[in-house]
Amino acid sequence: MPDTAASIEVDDDRALVAAAAAGGVAAFEALYRRHAGRVQGVIARLVGYHGARAEDLTQEAFVRAWQALPNFRFESAFGTWLHRLAVNTALMELRGRRSRPFEDSDEDAFELIGSADSAGHVMALSMDLERAVATLPPRARAVLVLYDVEGWKHEEIAAELGMAVGSSKAQLHRARSLLRSRLGEQA
Repeated sequence: MPDTAASIEVDDDRALVAAAAAGGVAAFEALYRRHAGRVQGVIARLVGYHGARAEDLTQEAFVRAWQALPNFRFESAFGTWLHRLAVNTALMELRGRRSRPFEDSDEDAFELIGSADSAGHVMALSMDLERAVATLPPRARAVLVLYDVEGWKHEEIAAELGMAVGSSKAQLHRARSLLRSRLGEQA
């Protein structure tokens, strides 16, 4: 059976996870370097943050991974387990946002596009897909990313976000509709 890059990476992860679970900081650093980009990407897509806050949440996910690593049982690939942990970290951030009602909403941020900021600069009207996704309301964005990007089923999304399956489907429809209109405005 030929070795593929994916199987080599899984085997390397296995050895690194075993070493890190035994307290090997260098092994955990290697896991971090290998997986940080993917973890930060999924967190940024889910919560709509880019930059420092996405980095903070990535660090938080890796701290949780470090703490839980001794209990990792290799029932799935480490990357899969870490990815799920990252998704849960992002979802906890989204739940926390609901308890902080005085923050600007994502829809408010979208409304500012094309208007002058306090320094008199006009924000660019052209947005790429990532930016358009980031402007979606948090629950609609979470459903869109989990369903269309991460491949979750509506039943899984509903259970994780504490909503009915029908609400998950409605949020997906809403997110896609908003994306179409926002991306159409750029053309």
